[in-house]
Amino acid sequence: MDEAGGHGADRDDAAVLGAVGERLRRLRTGARLTLAGLSERTGITQSTLSRLETGRLHPTLGQLLPLSRVYRVPIDELVDAPRVGDPRVHLHPVRRFGLTFVPLTRRPGGVQAYKVVYPPARTLPPPRQRTHEGHEWFYVLTGTVRLVLGADQDLLLGAGEAVEFDTRVPHWIGNPAENGPAEVIAIFGTQGERIHLHGD
Repeated sequence: MDEAGGHGADRDDAAVLGAVGERLRRLRTGARLTLAGLSERTGITQSTLSRLETGRLHPTLGQLLPLSRVYRVPIDELVDAPRVGDPRVHLHPVRRFGLTFVPLTRRPGGVQAYKVVYPPARTLPPPRQRTHEGHEWFYVLTGTVRLVLGADQDLLLGAGEAVEFDTRVPHWIGNPAENGPAEVIAIFGTQGERIHLHGD
């Protein structure tokens, strides 16, 4: 029985390690980095990065540390390590461009859910509409959120209201209040994530 359990654990470990390469490739392409660019930022050779992404090489801790820093995800998310029965998502707020993003999902890439805290717009740079591939959905938890969509839609959304839109339409989202934050739950894919979390 112990021997069978041991073989099962070995198979589980092999499955986790076997999936790392594809996850690393998705993160790199999602960040629009070439192998050469990633090599410059991590100090890991292009050939080693290529072998990691194709699964021909299993990563070491020394390789995962710089990759974790570049992709801004914990090492256990890079390898998708099992959480030993604990389903909770450990929240790690990230501040970008005056906004606070709290990841509500723990897998890198694909569709992501965030709690986003918007300070009053007067504390941020002037509004500027942006476009990117994909769709975005958000639900207002507290406060009021202003959504400017294209040239003819200027909407105020209160707590309990939700909106979904094509992000190829120029848009801007902000908090019109003089004081106090607005909070939303937002869902978007890697294109939206890149625009909102990684800047212009």
